[in-house]
Amino acid sequence: MATGCFLTHLTILFIAALSPLFHFISSVELNDHQASLRELPPAVALRTTPGDRLQVPQGAPFKIALFADLHFGEAAWTGWGPRQDESSVKVMSTILDKEHPDFVVYLGDVITANNIPIKNASLYWDQAVSPTRARNIPWASVFGNHDDAPFEWPMKWFSPAGIPQVCCPASNSSFSGGEDCSFKGTPRLELMKNELAHNALSYSRSGPHNLWPSISNYVLQLSSSTDPESAVAFMYFLDSGGGSYPEVISSTQVEWFDRKSQEINPDSRVPEIIFWHIPSQAYKKVAPRFYVRRNCVGSLFMENVAPQEAEMGIMKLLEKRPSVKAVFVGHNHGLDWCCPYKKLWLCFARHTGYGGYGNWPRGTRILEITQQPFSIKSWIRMEDGHSHSEVLLSS
Repeated sequence: MATGCFLTHLTILFIAALSPLFHFISSVELNDHQASLRELPPAVALRTTPGDRLQVPQGAPFKIALFADLHFGEAAWTGWGPRQDESSVKVMSTILDKEHPDFVVYLGDVITANNIPIKNASLYWDQAVSPTRARNIPWASVFGNHDDAPFEWPMKWFSPAGIPQVCCPASNSSFSGGEDCSFKGTPRLELMKNELAHNALSYSRSGPHNLWPSISNYVLQLSSSTDPESAVAFMYFLDSGGGSYPEVISSTQVEWFDRKSQEINPDSRVPEIIFWHIPSQAYKKVAPRFYVRRNCVGSLFMENVAPQEAEMGIMKLLEKRPSVKAVFVGHNHGLDWCCPYKKLWLCFARHTGYGGYGNWPRGTRILEITQQPFSIKSWIRMEDGHSHSEVLLSS
């Protein structure tokens, strides 16, 4: 390998070499790790239990960790970009080992596709979910605006210094330079297909075909600890767009949510929790202003809300359903608050990854769902281990 060649997979190789540190499977030899990083892991047997249901553990609440804005693959051709990914793995590993969640939600911008010059960006996606998978924790994901964004050519590549020598993994699994470099990006559908094909622990779904180009639209049932048929809560996941198409939850998605919620929860008896990446415009209405935080709970109030481009009806629909308890988003790295909005709560997660803008300390929003009586409690768990901003979102 030529000296000075920046590997787009430097992070992945580095973490492979340090796999015991990150709690990866210690029985696998280093050579096996390196080989596996040249392609996605082999497909595993599909789970035999229903793929749209989770269950509250006996005698304990159901705990969820929200990993938001990881941005794996940012500046993949540099030295500092891969080091960020290494730090992001450490954040997730630390919080997973501290909180021991039952479930993880990857809340969008898992990767920075606009910085990834390889054909299959799923290699970075796979790295992002590896701490969760290594601990045998199930997860679900939604897409953000960076996950399938087109490649952005750095202007400095066209300066006298020139384009750096970028080495990309070739289809023959060798690392000879350049054969599989690509600047077209990996589409949402391909990212989702790869996640589902290689991860039995993933509860993600592509969603109905008629909602294209949005992909990650689906619902999961959280069932009682004593009866898998009895729903404790429904968790909806929606694609809020961005990247390859506008940042919006479309009217077609709104219609799908309306039909689906009427089908599975017609009397709004079962609580509903909503996840998507880009905040709706309603977040701007409740955002704290001039240090007046109203009844908001959080520690980061460092920027203005950057909402979706338009409101197509999703918030009006959610407002009418007494079963909807809270909406959780990412996108704004400098915000981590929860604010009441009419009869529900609007919450930001916490910037988890070292990729993306902002130097605020990294952390994760935790949700704790109790089934009897039903309640949702939330707090922020930081990388250094301390927690803050606890709030009761429903009781």
